[in-house]
Amino acid sequence: MNLSPGYLIKILEQNGFIFKHSKGSHQLYYNPVNFKTVIVPVHGGKDLKKGTFLSILKQAGIDKDKLS
Repeated sequence: MNLSPGYLIKILEQNGFIFKHSKGSHQLYYNPVNFKTVIVPVHGGKDLKKGTFLSILKQAGIDKDKLS
């Protein structure tokens, strides 16, 4: 499984999330349909830990089993 922040952001954008703003190494994404907000840590070229990746998906309301 690809655990890069870029991949996570791509999934969020495909599910209606839009970039709102950035504070340091954290980017805030907002979904105007379901009013959910998630924060994605982007630390250089480092991948996210699996638990962090899955937690952000859960907060966003995205089913991990529907990822290709």
